Amino acid sequence: MFRTALRNVLAHKARLMMTVLAVMLGVAFVSGTLVFTNTLSNALQNSSAKGFDQVDVAVYPELQEDTGDRIGKVSELTEALRKQSSEVTGAASAIGVVSGFTAIADKDGKLVGGGFQSQGGNFWGDKDARYPIEEGKAPSGANQVAIDWKTAERTGYKVGDTVRLSIDGPVLKPTITAVFRTDDGNVAAGGSLALFDTPTAQRLFGKTGTYDEVDVQAAAGTSQTALQAALDSALPKKQVETMTGKELADSQASAIAASTSGLRQGLLVFAGIALFVGTFIIANTFTMLVAQRTKELALLRAVGASRRQVTRSVLIEAFVVGVVAGVTGLVAGIGIGAGLRALVNTLGATVPDGPLVVSPGTVAASLAVGVVITMLAAWLPGRRAARIPPVAAMSSVHAKATTKSLVLRNTLGALFSAAGVAVVLAATTMNGSDGQAPMGLGAVLLIIGVFILTPLLSRPLIAAAAPVLRIFGVAGKLARQNSVRNPRRTAATASALMIGLTLITGMTVMAGSLQKSIDKMASAALSADYVVSMANGNSLSPDIEKQLKSADGVTAISPMRNAQTRIDDTTEYLTAVNGSAIGELTDLKVDDGAFKVGGTRVVVDEDTAELHGWKAGSTFRVAYEDGQKQQLTVSGVYAGNELISGILLDTATLAPHQDDPDDMRVMLKTSGGASDATKDRLEKALGSNPAIKVQSKQDLSNEIAQMFTLLLNMLYGLLAMAVIVAVLGVINTLAMSVFERSQEIGMLRAIGLDRRSVKRMVRLESLVISLFGGVLGIGLGVFFGWAAGELVGASMPTYELVLPWGRIALFLALAGAVGVLAALWPARRAARLNMLSAIKSE
Repeated sequence: MFRTALRNVLAHKARLMMTVLAVMLGVAFVSGTLVFTNTLSNALQNSSAKGFDQVDVAVYPELQEDTGDRIGKVSELTEALRKQSSEVTGAASAIGVVSGFTAIADKDGKLVGGGFQSQGGNFWGDKDARYPIEEGKAPSGANQVAIDWKTAERTGYKVGDTVRLSIDGPVLKPTITAVFRTDDGNVAAGGSLALFDTPTAQRLFGKTGTYDEVDVQAAAGTSQTALQAALDSALPKKQVETMTGKELADSQASAIAASTSGLRQGLLVFAGIALFVGTFIIANTFTMLVAQRTKELALLRAVGASRRQVTRSVLIEAFVVGVVAGVTGLVAGIGIGAGLRALVNTLGATVPDGPLVVSPGTVAASLAVGVVITMLAAWLPGRRAARIPPVAAMSSVHAKATTKSLVLRNTLGALFSAAGVAVVLAATTMNGSDGQAPMGLGAVLLIIGVFILTPLLSRPLIAAAAPVLRIFGVAGKLARQNSVRNPRRTAATASALMIGLTLITGMTVMAGSLQKSIDKMASAALSADYVVSMANGNSLSPDIEKQLKSADGVTAISPMRNAQTRIDDTTEYLTAVNGSAIGELTDLKVDDGAFKVGGTRVVVDEDTAELHGWKAGSTFRVAYEDGQKQQLTVSGVYAGNELISGILLDTATLAPHQDDPDDMRVMLKTSGGASDATKDRLEKALGSNPAIKVQSKQDLSNEIAQMFTLLLNMLYGLLAMAVIVAVLGVINTLAMSVFERSQEIGMLRAIGLDRRSVKRMVRLESLVISLFGGVLGIGLGVFFGWAAGELVGASMPTYELVLPWGRIALFLALAGAVGVLAALWPARRAARLNMLSAIKSE
């Protein structure tokens, strides 16, 4: 039986090729994902570990606990504490570290490093072992800075140039005095690093006289743990915490592994979808092969082969196909992994240098996926093959499904579908994350139910296309009959395409609806012409509001300033605004009282009011970060949203209690309204700072649209693999169907059907099957998009369902294009069949 199985594989090489290719693509996706994420994680971990070479023990400030009305603050690492650390037994030296966001503009005025990876710090003394100088000398004074060699290489800056940079808004223009080397992970990943002398860094980052961290190096012969124990004994208890360099490296490695784990899981989900779609092709292929070998298998049974042996022979064929697909998929995946790394580098998100990592786990997973998926998909056709009775040797026509089996299948499909719809509808009534798991379960049940019912659904849906097919005469009529001749085969072929289009349509509906609702929210909540914020989401300096306030044409302005406070012994964040201007800059619906902010009067959003049991006229006591307490009165309760929420009070009320205020954003209104000229004037007033965004409501909307478009394009790219596999399935099914119907096609040619009509018949059959899968997929996708929107809409009042009819039509056209393209080769093959040879074939 083993030799028989191998002969069958070799005999059907061409017919199994599409199956091998489909499985190979899925395996390549899996192995490529594992190779890329392992390579990325390994490179980042190696780069990060080098950054701790100069650190044996790091000393950090401890966050003090909140007590009553008192807000816990982070303890300070003073110069005295640094000196004390350097004098403990076993310490060779101790340096103070200060760091924070620092945006560097390139020579064209654009932000270097993508914002989030733009960092600054201090250069310790004349020489700093962490940052060996490649050219120039250490920075000294407020007007000098050193930059990393990667940034210098990318921007073309050199020693002596003046560079524009920003810490929290205002533009600084220091001179570059040095270019240094670094193993900093942010720089390796495409970011930038700027270094100032220690006093300048402390002033710029709001750490005058203190440090963020103290790095202690051990004397010769002292271990990291021994030095840590000495520091723990000498330094003030409950004010600092220590970590060894090894612990820091391990912690960083774990963080990197966790961050890449999310990426890996996301990519593997799409790989799983591609493999799931591939199972339909495998099952279809083996079902058709078994049907074509009915006589052969029945004769094997007649000469003594048991059912188990017949099943085993089919599974051996699947095993060989799986091994071939697994090996080729692994090789292709290694290429994909290398390509992804190159692509990421091309897009600007640099991956640190390092070898391509192909772990034993990746090899094992690739082979296991290829073999297991193929054998599981072939198991059911194998069982069917085993049930072929010896008497079937008298005829090569495989027994059709019995009425009992069809009734059982349709009943099971109806139950799954009904359960799926019920669970999804129930999930839409739940709140937030509570409904996510039921929604996912319902979606899975419904997709399974529709898949089981697809043979039943194929007849009425394909019959609906009959009027159009009649236009093509005999070829159209034959195409319709062929597409419903074997409903199970049609169902399996169409389902592969259905799954991909379900996901694509559902995501498109959700993205379009969310974009519309967020756009609507911004328009409804804001009356301001412009919103000013940092490009990376960091806080703005209060100086930005002052600069904008004095700009020409500004008629109303207000910051949005966060403040941590204590209310009823719990931590609560307040947002300080300009009480006299906030009403002109926002358009928030007031449900109770009046929207008045000033003095001790505040407004609160509905959720906060409900949480504390407040209404208009309620009073409460607040404890500020300096320990001072004040009684505030709720003047009104408003409907909050994602942009504006919480407790709003006047900046003049908060200012005396803040030592180092910063703003989340600044809103402003101008006399001329939003225009290109006004925006240009405001940007110039801020020194054309690349780290600051000046956005109108339209800009905010465009940014949201751009974000959703980018996300959707990424998802489309990932789901394209599933669609490609579905195309292979249509090609495979048609090719094998043409082979199966060779005698029939020969007879049609003999009685007058020309080659053009044969081609048209096969193409129309492919088109009908593909459109059938497309209609099911789009229908399910719209339903899931609506259901997910209902779940989101519970927490987003402005949410409304948006059906992107243009894209839906495009997806349906895509399904049709898939059918036309997939039929090119099978149609050509059918048309070229020799009539006499085809008629004589069995």
